Amino acid sequence: MSISHSLPTDGLEKTIGYRFSDQEKLRLALTHSSYSNEMKARDQRSDCNERLEFLGDSVLSFVTSEYLFTGFSSLPEGDLSRIRASAVCEKTLCRLASAIGLGDYLLLGHGEENTDGRNRPSILADAFEALLAAIYLDGGIEPVKAFLLPRIVEEVAVIMQTGKDLDYKTSLQQIIQQERGDILEYVTVREEGPAHKREFTVEAHLNGNVIGRGCGSTKRAAEQSAAKEALALFGI
Repeated sequence: MSISHSLPTDGLEKTIGYRFSDQEKLRLALTHSSYSNEMKARDQRSDCNERLEFLGDSVLSFVTSEYLFTGFSSLPEGDLSRIRASAVCEKTLCRLASAIGLGDYLLLGHGEENTDGRNRPSILADAFEALLAAIYLDGGIEPVKAFLLPRIVEEVAVIMQTGKDLDYKTSLQQIIQQERGDILEYVTVREEGPAHKREFTVEAHLNGNVIGRGCGSTKRAAEQSAAKEALALFGI
């Protein structure tokens, strides 16, 4: 699909259950920076969805946080943060975007088009956040909730059933990635016991400094324990 043959957006609006009053907001949400840059190279003004993505990230976090806060009153802040991190991660947003066929409607430059950009997780996740922001700016928070909440409720239900919220390593990695250049690694510092009953001790290192230490019958279990201790150091 070339950049000049993107699908009309009627189908997308029907799928998400929201009709835009201002179609330009929807178009902006669907415009990737690669398309915008190509248009600018032709001396044609075309903004991209990056600013909307910035706002959409906050809208997504608010709706998800409010649901978790009101729906799980017995859970402490740390557990709520871990569940939220899993519910709004790139993998989840990519899946939600794919479910509504969002990639089919994106305006992409030729480079992204030729390298399967319509299916790239980062592009889909960013566009999903931009779409949330566009809905919010066009109609307020209620239509955002009407579209987003059923999907978030389903994601959280799966997380609670499978225990994905206990993936401390993923939660820690998401925190560390907020600062560019930081290096997180897990170092096995001790391995003892008979072959059928090994005990591993692992340290979580951030830029060479120990931020967590854990033990377990497998290296993975010890790493999870070390990550859990590191999260506590960060106040989570």
